[in-house]
Amino acid sequence: MLTSGPSRRAVLAATAATAAVTAVASFPAVAAAAGSPSPSYRWRQVVIGGTGFVSGVLFHPSVRGLAYARTDIGGAYRWDDRSARWVPLNDDLGWDDWNLLGVEAMAVDPAHPERVYLALGTYTQSWAGNGAVLRSEDRGATWARTDLTVKLGGNEDGRGTGERLLVDPRDSDTLWLGTRHDGLLKSTDRGATWSTASGFPGTPSAGGQGVTLLVAAGRTLYAGWGDSDGTTPNLFRTADGTTWEAVPGQPSGTAAKVPIRASYDCHTRELYVTYADAPGPNGQSDGSVHKLATGKGSGTWTDVTPVKPGGTTSDGSSDTFGYGGVSVDARRPGTLVVSTNDRWAAGDTVYRSTNGGRTWTSLKDSAVLDVSETPFLTFGADRPKFGWWIQALALDPYDSKHIVYGTGATLYGTRDLKHWAPQIRGLEETSVRHLISPPTGQAHLLSGLGDVGVMYHERLTASPSRGMASNPAFGSATGLAQAAAKPSYVVRTGFGDHGNGAFSNDGGRTWAPFATQPALAKDAPGPIAVNTDGGVLLWTFVHWDGTKYPAQRSTDNGAGWSEVPTFPKGATPVADPADPKRFYAYDTDTGTLYASTDGGLSFTAGATGLPSGDTQFELVAAPGRVGDLWLSVKWNGLYRSTDGGATFTKLTSCWASYTLGFGKAAEGADYPALYLVGSTESITAVYRSDDEARTWVRINDDRHQWGWTGETISGDPRVYGRVYIATNGRGIQYGDVV
Repeated sequence: MLTSGPSRRAVLAATAATAAVTAVASFPAVAAAAGSPSPSYRWRQVVIGGTGFVSGVLFHPSVRGLAYARTDIGGAYRWDDRSARWVPLNDDLGWDDWNLLGVEAMAVDPAHPERVYLALGTYTQSWAGNGAVLRSEDRGATWARTDLTVKLGGNEDGRGTGERLLVDPRDSDTLWLGTRHDGLLKSTDRGATWSTASGFPGTPSAGGQGVTLLVAAGRTLYAGWGDSDGTTPNLFRTADGTTWEAVPGQPSGTAAKVPIRASYDCHTRELYVTYADAPGPNGQSDGSVHKLATGKGSGTWTDVTPVKPGGTTSDGSSDTFGYGGVSVDARRPGTLVVSTNDRWAAGDTVYRSTNGGRTWTSLKDSAVLDVSETPFLTFGADRPKFGWWIQALALDPYDSKHIVYGTGATLYGTRDLKHWAPQIRGLEETSVRHLISPPTGQAHLLSGLGDVGVMYHERLTASPSRGMASNPAFGSATGLAQAAAKPSYVVRTGFGDHGNGAFSNDGGRTWAPFATQPALAKDAPGPIAVNTDGGVLLWTFVHWDGTKYPAQRSTDNGAGWSEVPTFPKGATPVADPADPKRFYAYDTDTGTLYASTDGGLSFTAGATGLPSGDTQFELVAAPGRVGDLWLSVKWNGLYRSTDGGATFTKLTSCWASYTLGFGKAAEGADYPALYLVGSTESITAVYRSDDEARTWVRINDDRHQWGWTGETISGDPRVYGRVYIATNGRGIQYGDVV
């Protein structure tokens, strides 16, 4: 999933640990300094359904109906067969541990079904914290944690390769962990401590892939190496856990440059390996599938590639792709499935063979897809795609016709090899950018999302029946705004192939594109604002490389646009909710508040000398009031202006404010309830104030933290106490007072 990450300050607390690997006895390891939340809240997910890259699925080989899934930015999940839904396992990771929501790998112990292990770490860059290993004796209900001295990359290239974490088939106390830049690690105490494995032949590098997969074939352990040039060995093995060797006779060349995934058929004693010329999920143009005989005829390699990449599609496009997932049938010898990956021209597919790869059938060719439960999967088209970014692929060891595979937005499953539907209930991975809770209408929530555009939520408990907003459809939304005095009028902006801005006159149910748009909009669509009566639009532009441009103004519903030269470049426009002539913009480069009193025609500087230097500082306006502005400046605190930005006062009730929103006032109160992601004492949490920020009460708890939540927050103007929280990988969470 492509997301904008949190700031570099939001680093993992574990980076302050000593150089040696240390074990943390209990988890979560954050102090509830603000005490127990009062009043109590019930937390639930706003249902969309998936919306992110599921990078791995693992059925337990010894327990029917038990499976785990990992995501690139949203943690891991356990499948609850009784309720037919996924249970999130990492919602207790807090703000300081945001980098642990990317799951690099997972492992189960076939001999001890209650045990599960996770290797966590989203990024390997210098500004991200080190990784960690979680270990559980109760299927992820509780965890013990070991902080590592190395970094893991669950949201980097290669995140869809095979599991890099493995329980040794000879000894359940021994675990192996393949890293990207630090070689192979080994633990002999079930993941409590780790050290570098001796004798492993791969030479780690700062920019390489390192170990791409670990798999057991009987009592022999195999490790894939992602840094071969196509001529040097990229698959190693050990029979004793000490001595490693390059597997003899292994395939070479561009089509076998990177081992992606592997699966072992214990009946035929054959190891199947998928390959590509790059780790993926993007950037692959060649690949292959090979099997290695490990029993009779040991050492023989056979090329069993279903279709060679490089042909031509019906429209003349080059049919380039790699191979991704592979899974063997635990009950039927010689039966397996493999997937193509990054096959954009012809579309990815899953191939199935019942004779050890001699012949293959494309399951896409006969597939009937039912996405009625998650309609957004059509992406504004007539029908959904079978899949893309298919690297996660798993065949149920207890049901030969039950197959699941991941895409960039969902998990599809089948029980008969023909009919497929999302098997995604409970798994929400959206990166959320914008939230609006309208004061009237059927929908209590509109959302702007990464990768899947804008949604109109008629119900919070079901995926929006209209799917993502279309006409035009967007990938990622960059702006979403509603006219305060005319809530039926909504505008949105984002990255799209057929336009970058649209308006709605029915509260976001249906849309029409702007009649025209500035030339900048195609490559740099930024936030948009609409004044309170819907008569003026202000659209600002920021290129993906960070270049900022002046805002453009329209007074005819997007039919014409004119530049506003006095608007601070790249700032986010904010409309006054009560005065249609007023707009505001906070220049984060200089720490200056700019205001317009002529409907956005011109802007003049107001308060100066405010915190600067961070583009994530946020300005919001209190509903129903003229000139009542609140400024969140992260660890610099919270500021308020009641004179339209001419002056600001710093509040003393919290020392950090990342995002602020408003909801229905408490009974007897004459000011909206405030909702804050920030810090009043020692931790960052979610708070509510019913007295204009004089006092705050924490409303989330240690089990409901969701990592980084600093993008946006909104209360519900119709339901007191209800709050909607944007996460970066766990979708939209909402809480109600109980």
